[in-house]
Amino acid sequence: MRTVVLLRLQMVLAALAVVLGAVPFAVAQEANETVGDKPKAGESATSESAPAPVARQIDRGDNAWVLTSSALVLMMTTPGLAMFYGGLVRKKNVLSVVMQCITMMGLMTIIWGTYGYSLAFGGSAPWIGNSDHFFMCGVQATWSSGEGSVIPLHPLLNIPMLTHMLFQGMFFIITPALICGAFAERMKFSSMVIFMTLWGTLVYCPLCHWVWGGGVLAYGSPHAQGAFCGGALDFAGGTVVHISSGVSALVCALVLGRRVGFGTEPMPPHNLTYTSLGAGLLWVGWFGFNAGSALAADGIAASAFAATHFSAAAGALAWPAVEWITRGRPTLLGASSGAVAGLVCITPAAGFVLPMHAILMGIAAGVMCCFTCSALKAKLGYDDSLDAFGVHGLGGTLGAVLTGVFATRAVWDIGKGAPLGVLEGGSVLAAQIVAAAVTWIVAAVATFLLLLLLDATIGLRVTEDEERQGLDLTEHGEEGYIFT
Repeated sequence: MRTVVLLRLQMVLAALAVVLGAVPFAVAQEANETVGDKPKAGESATSESAPAPVARQIDRGDNAWVLTSSALVLMMTTPGLAMFYGGLVRKKNVLSVVMQCITMMGLMTIIWGTYGYSLAFGGSAPWIGNSDHFFMCGVQATWSSGEGSVIPLHPLLNIPMLTHMLFQGMFFIITPALICGAFAERMKFSSMVIFMTLWGTLVYCPLCHWVWGGGVLAYGSPHAQGAFCGGALDFAGGTVVHISSGVSALVCALVLGRRVGFGTEPMPPHNLTYTSLGAGLLWVGWFGFNAGSALAADGIAASAFAATHFSAAAGALAWPAVEWITRGRPTLLGASSGAVAGLVCITPAAGFVLPMHAILMGIAAGVMCCFTCSALKAKLGYDDSLDAFGVHGLGGTLGAVLTGVFATRAVWDIGKGAPLGVLEGGSVLAAQIVAAAVTWIVAAVATFLLLLLLDATIGLRVTEDEERQGLDLTEHGEEGYIFT
């Protein structure tokens, strides 16, 4: 009897061993079928015995991070920029500024989805994209009877094309919104809508393609050789976003002229509490702006996150320090503006520089932008209502140039591999200067021509009486104030 029991126990253990042994064998077999073994010596990779190539998969971590970053960048426009700008204008124009920011969220989204993304990222021609992605063709999900639902992946990233489109679209929203600070309190809403539509199409999309879409300023692009010094390093938008919007803002301020009463009547910010809260929202949102531009949840994103934070912190101290030394008192407006200046300056460099270098960049931005928005602005006499040029135009230019000074392989090698020799010698600095200069020229000339066209057709400014009443009432028929 005992012998029978032992025999049965042995049979059970043997069966269990077979089952347990089959599991890893089956898993390994499935992995081999999916991934494929390397071809043996003398065996062609294309022979009949070779397995099929591996299908690329979405990296859920990268996708989640870029989608989260997209939401953070959208938050920068409203409520971030809306609060920052809204607190700086007079009460009678608060709603008009917020309306401009919300309109940019709607208008630029539709433009980007229908044709803007394709003009910026379609193809690899030197000057402009193509029509490959008009109306989200090749971007949104499709259905095939043979394959089922297909979500197109970005050809160079482990995220869907749709995710890439959304992230880049948030930049397309906030960039023209930055320009609104230059003509606040005096531009007609209808003119603003048409101008932003044309500016986004004719200025932003080509610049975006040149720098990020494989065009004439794209780093490593064959189109960037010769006069363009091999292409520029612009991690998150020093040229594409800040120089383009800041220079365009200056042109807008000059063409539209000063506000009624500028220089003779007091025009203090009506609520610095909301300006400072808006600056805080911009600071947080900028982590998506810069660290999200790694387009992956990797070491570059971590380094860009740290550089962004350190530069903002340095700028928030440097600007009020200058005020303290020159005027005897540091101000909340100075600290808020300094943080934004530091964020602007680090934007093109975030993925290429060390956090300690970012502190130096933040200090430089805080000091330079402080003098620009006070002494230089007063001396030249232009009315850039909310200092879009002083902070974004010059801060972005400083950041683009300093990227060529501080860029280092110590950061770039973390996850992307070393650049193709551009960080050796001084070629990168030359490329940064060329890219900044080209962006200045294109933005200034195009903006000037667009404004002349609109002024000659529908006009740019509201009447003097409407300006004195305030744009909230005359342009939108609303008298209630969001900020009190």
